[in-house]
Amino acid sequence: MNPQAPVYVRREDDAWLTVVYYHFHAWSGRRPFWAGLFTLLGGFPIAYFPYADLRLGNVSLAMATTGGAGALIIGVLLITLGLALWFQQAIRVFAGVAAILLALVSLPVSNLGGFFMGFILSMIGGALALSWAPGQPVDESQDEQQPAAVDMSKAEAMAAPRDPHGPQGFPGQRATETPAHASDTTAHADGGRNSAG
Repeated sequence: MNPQAPVYVRREDDAWLTVVYYHFHAWSGRRPFWAGLFTLLGGFPIAYFPYADLRLGNVSLAMATTGGAGALIIGVLLITLGLALWFQQAIRVFAGVAAILLALVSLPVSNLGGFFMGFILSMIGGALALSWAPGQPVDESQDEQQPAAVDMSKAEAMAAPRDPHGPQGFPGQRATETPAHASDTTAHADGGRNSAG
């Protein structure tokens, strides 16, 4: 979701297709749409292939196995998780983990996860669900509180009093410290031989 995206205001001369597109774009931007779509699409091949009868000319190839009921359950659960990601964004972490686990279980249960098609789609959907986070609108008051960058020359910056915490509040080098490249280490002392203690 992009909270800084311009809000669509319908004009009277806009076509209905334009209105539908912008409303769909706004709806899908507030939820893990692609995660739900991949998870939903991953459930179909997993549930379909154990019950499919493929015909190659006069030859009928039936793939019904004893795991057909398990494949149907996994496929229906993945379809349900895909729909839940669209309409219940709060369960996105649970749905993402469940989609990944169901995709892994579908490998031995459902003809290699729907011949890897459903497996790959469900894994991508679960990963997208886990990585999606709702957008937060930018707070205008925070931008005003941050100090603006100061344009100084190098001489002016060197003459300015040093902040003990360094730039941006990070601790800087103390006056008693010498740079690391100026001191001898054990590797350079004693003619380049290392000492172990």
